[in-house]
Amino acid sequence: MKTDDVAKNAFAMPLTSPSYPKGPYRFHNREFFTITYRTDPEALRKVVPEPLEVTEPIVKYEFIRMPDSTGFGDYTESGQVIPVSFQGRKGGYVHAMFLNDDSPIAGGREIWGFPKKLAEPKLTVEKDTLVGSLNVGSVQIASATMGYKHREMDREKVLESLSAPSWLLKIIPHADCSGPRICELVEYYLEDVTVKGAWEGPGALELHEHALAPVAQLPVLEILSTTHVLTDLTLGLGKVVYDYLKTE
Repeated sequence: MKTDDVAKNAFAMPLTSPSYPKGPYRFHNREFFTITYRTDPEALRKVVPEPLEVTEPIVKYEFIRMPDSTGFGDYTESGQVIPVSFQGRKGGYVHAMFLNDDSPIAGGREIWGFPKKLAEPKLTVEKDTLVGSLNVGSVQIASATMGYKHREMDREKVLESLSAPSWLLKIIPHADCSGPRICELVEYYLEDVTVKGAWEGPGALELHEHALAPVAQLPVLEILSTTHVLTDLTLGLGKVVYDYLKTE
């Protein structure tokens, strides 16, 4: 393969058979099970990078079921999103994500900078209860429950919340591990969102210590709300809004 052909054909790794197709990516019947809780403000400040600002000591713990997504297939995800502000705009900083499918792990990390790791999240309905769990190997590190579809929510308000910006810290190391080759704050939006159902109800969340999946470092002090949302949406591509390596 000629050098010009490499540059022309390169999109993602491996060169001749990328792990995922080009986006954008459409998701059908994407489910969000979100437990919003109050946590230790000092713990939040240690993990949220400037220029993002912590607005209140709150974390959103999510279980997301994706049975039909273009390019990525059928998988489940779980992790933590922290409400923040950037240049006066409120949104969420994606702090940690765990999922069970190679293609969205590779694509999420390489394109946007999603902090994805391999694990085994699950989201199921057990009789009258929505149940989310996250295992890393044989160790369960998160367990959540919610009363199934207890009260309907205002879909317009849910749509408004899903329309807020989100931010990610994209890091790609140098080949010699001397430091980051890329270190950028990336902004993205959920697009073309249809809210097909939204409910709230009683909920519970437990987080457990793990050396390589430290979700419990943002401890649960008080459950504030628990929601279950069913959507169709497009995961919008990102843009760089801050470059940590740019010299003035």
